[in-house]
Amino acid sequence: MRIISWNTNGLRATAKQGFFVPLFKDEPDILCLQETKSEPDQLSEEIRNPKDYYSYFAYPKNKKGYSGVAIYTKEKPREVFYDMGQKGQKKKLDNEGRLIGIKYKNFTLINGYFPNGGQGPYRLKYKLEFYYAFLKFILKLRKNGEKVIFCGDVNTAHTEIDLARPKENVENTGFLPIERAWIDKVVKNKFIDIWRHLNPNKKDVYTYWDQKTRARNRNVGWRIDYFFVDEKLVPKVKNTGMISDYMGSDHCPITLEIKEMM
Repeated sequence: MRIISWNTNGLRATAKQGFFVPLFKDEPDILCLQETKSEPDQLSEEIRNPKDYYSYFAYPKNKKGYSGVAIYTKEKPREVFYDMGQKGQKKKLDNEGRLIGIKYKNFTLINGYFPNGGQGPYRLKYKLEFYYAFLKFILKLRKNGEKVIFCGDVNTAHTEIDLARPKENVENTGFLPIERAWIDKVVKNKFIDIWRHLNPNKKDVYTYWDQKTRARNRNVGWRIDYFFVDEKLVPKVKNTGMISDYMGSDHCPITLEIKEMM
């Protein structure tokens, strides 16, 4: 089973530039997209319903052209969910179309576009609230017997090896100690950053590059896109990697191959 995860930085633009259809060339079993910036009725039939795939979309209900995630899957899931089920004041964490999940027989896959902490302290606060609500959510799923894999744009580089210029960014969102501490907690709770697990010392491998400074040409990047795998599923993992030369976004797609277990 092959899963692809990619922040498209706008699905309509991705398709217009010719980078959507090629994602299906090798027939991935599941394709997860983040930052789609679109609602289903804004998409062509080819994008909304590719042949041989079931498709599911989450998007903000009151802010067009913002955030958004999508999943395309060959196998019909037993259940689909579109948020964390937050209540009261925390319901705001479910309002931006940042999460979609599918449950199969033997595992649950969650596709997330985690908040960016820029634009001021209030967004960093929102990001951290989202982080900890999400961790609580996946721990609850585990308690209920689900084996969870989550993927997407987490918007934080975990350690110094995960970005080209750590010292220059230690006070910038995306590499703040308080943000990185959340990933520490995720790992402590036995959700494994599978790429780093299999490549513990590999440097200069990133998933995001700033477009304004043409950072991709110089490989001045950040590894902020992940597959986190429940420790119990790690033996099922065959391989993981990046499609670093795939264009169409400021991120590149990442991949996970696991033994068949739908």
